[in-house]
Amino acid sequence: MTTKTSATTPEAEVSDALAAQDALLREVERRVLWLATAIIDHANRVRPNPTGLKVGGHQASSASMTTIMTALWFDRLRAGDRVSVKPHASPVLHAINYLLGELDERYLTTLREFGGLQSYPSRSKDPDPVDYSTGSVGIGATAPIWGALARRYTDSVAGGAGTGRQYSLVGDAELDEGACWEAILDPMVGELGEICWIVDVNRQSLDRVVPNIGANRLQGMFEAAGWQVLTVKYGRLLRELFARPGGDALRRRIDDMTNPEYQRLLRCTPEQLRTRLPGDGPDAAALHSLIAPLDDATLHSAIRNLGGHDLRALDEALGAIDDTRPTVVFAYTVKGNGLATEGHPQNHSSLLAAEQMAELGERVGMSLDDPWQRFAPDSAAGRLCTRVAARLRREPVALTPVPELPTDIGRTPHGKATTQAALGRALLDLTRAAPEAARRVVTLCPDVSSSTNLGGWVNKVGVWSAADDRRDWFEDDPETILHWRERPTGQHLELGIAEGNLVGLLAELGATWSRWGQPLLPIGVLYDPFVERALEPWSFGIYAGGQSILVGTPSGVTLAPEGGAHQSVTTPSVGLEQPGCVTYEPAFAIDVEWTLLASLARLGRPDGTSAYLRLSTRPVDQSLAAVPTDPAARERRRRQTVAGAYPLVRSAGQPAVTIAAMGAVVPEALLAAERLAAQGTPADVVCVTSPGLLFDAVRARSGRGEGDSWILDAAFPAHRAAPLVTVLDGHPHTLAFLSGINQVRATHLGVTRFGQSGDLESVYRYHGLDADSIVGAALDVC
Repeated sequence: MTTKTSATTPEAEVSDALAAQDALLREVERRVLWLATAIIDHANRVRPNPTGLKVGGHQASSASMTTIMTALWFDRLRAGDRVSVKPHASPVLHAINYLLGELDERYLTTLREFGGLQSYPSRSKDPDPVDYSTGSVGIGATAPIWGALARRYTDSVAGGAGTGRQYSLVGDAELDEGACWEAILDPMVGELGEICWIVDVNRQSLDRVVPNIGANRLQGMFEAAGWQVLTVKYGRLLRELFARPGGDALRRRIDDMTNPEYQRLLRCTPEQLRTRLPGDGPDAAALHSLIAPLDDATLHSAIRNLGGHDLRALDEALGAIDDTRPTVVFAYTVKGNGLATEGHPQNHSSLLAAEQMAELGERVGMSLDDPWQRFAPDSAAGRLCTRVAARLRREPVALTPVPELPTDIGRTPHGKATTQAALGRALLDLTRAAPEAARRVVTLCPDVSSSTNLGGWVNKVGVWSAADDRRDWFEDDPETILHWRERPTGQHLELGIAEGNLVGLLAELGATWSRWGQPLLPIGVLYDPFVERALEPWSFGIYAGGQSILVGTPSGVTLAPEGGAHQSVTTPSVGLEQPGCVTYEPAFAIDVEWTLLASLARLGRPDGTSAYLRLSTRPVDQSLAAVPTDPAARERRRRQTVAGAYPLVRSAGQPAVTIAAMGAVVPEALLAAERLAAQGTPADVVCVTSPGLLFDAVRARSGRGEGDSWILDAAFPAHRAAPLVTVLDGHPHTLAFLSGINQVRATHLGVTRFGQSGDLESVYRYHGLDADSIVGAALDVC
């Protein structure tokens, strides 16, 4: 008697299991493609649009990412991982969240509708889970780099931040952005093994097929920065053809052809492919022989069988990630894959017609009559969605409140001091007055710690390093003033000279309260002339929920010897206009302390806001601040300072003119008031600390917004209304609205043209900021 043995080998069982897994993921992929496409279709073709204004959306860009995102979410992601999704693939993210039960069906019809799904992924505005807000090209791509650093720093300070990979899903054209390369090349990034970028190499940008994406060059640039580079270029069908006689010729042909030629092949019929693909080169005969036996369907599939649409190839690449250094995966795709518009050079914003949607639905087993079907819970795909949802579910985090901060440390500065130096002094005082709160402070600089007066703070708290303590080889050098002690307990992070990197990290450090329940108090210090260079990513970080303090110093034409190239004319108004931000330009050291403490108190909480402090290197006699000695009067001055303005000089009787001055030019305003009084023209002087808060107060008084309107009566009381002169080291329109508080005549002094190097007196005279100019303006307006 013989015993029968199974004919199934372990290898065959593994192969069968992989095939079944691929089939299941393909089913999910088709549903994701349909839902993403239908979300955009409904917003543009179905939903009523009485204004006729274009709604938009990106069906082709979404389609090129569908396989990658299906492979990532349904096979690889874990709860601790986070993903930045390229802006134009937001419908894919919403489709996946819907299948996982994280998005209610009613939102699928609301793309780009008021209160609905946002045009691009938004942490703060979308109703479903979004790890990173994206939209401004380059910013979303780099955010996970700074998120990784923020997680590591948070874990070293408070613990509980966990672990996990940080993925960026990036369009190939997005690598044109300088922000990407500034981040990739920063020295701190090379140690972040949790970073993984997946580049969607679809060879197209918004307007065209890119003539030469230069993937080899880009790969070399990543490698030079120390990244692991993985390439997923071809799918299984093409790889099988490469293994046949003539396969080497096929690989050379595809590798060597230009992007536009390849894209044109995607639009060819099988009959056209049999002529165009072999071409007329030396390998033409071998290529004819290779493709001749292929049926039309196989040939049609082969030319678009790229690695970014091959689940197995993607899985192999993701499994090969080296967690000791950052990784980039170049995944070749077809823009519009699976749609009627696939590969068309103008498909970026194109929309499928109703007939094309119907054909897509028939192909994937869906219908426009019932477009929002989830998988049946008892189906294999439904059970997969349930398992993935459970695997990715994150427990809500409890927010740890920021330790109590003082409102006034109690020092009264004397002698001459700069507002820039006052920042470092205030931080050091905070370590003694409120050590628990001070431990949450983290400072950042783009290589300007010493020149922005943070040296004392850096010496006190040390420089943060994810690694163990690193030896300071200059600690025994008696001439070394700034001690660079790197250790995991340090509170200062030093980046390279790239302001975009600085504010990118600043935003993520300012979002730790919402990610892990551990608030930090991040302060980024950079030269004020470069605030506008950093403004877009910082603004985007605020939009995404990051709360931080940006300090610009030195500022304006007050840094006279630096000349016109380094003056910052418009930054005061930028601070006034930036949503989610309170801006201060203190004139005295005590004002710096009070406004800094008030700004810190607004961070790390659901209703928090960011702040921008504009500081100066001009030494100013601190006695001019006339800080009250009476405790109640001092507190009254502090409240006015942090609310936006305070009266610095009140004339004995009714003033003939009011001078409202801000920042470094307050001494000139005081001198002008003294000279005017000597001529019999009494003048009040108001020190403005925050034009933005004053503007909010004006709007609040008229019932059009929120703000502390009491500050208007304190600083500009109606019974003392007089013609007004405003003056600041910046564009004069920043304070021009102040004349509307009491409807008075006004003249506005400031900087409206590029300057030149010189001594302070000459530069102020050139721009009309000197005492003579203020006196003249006051007499004219009177």
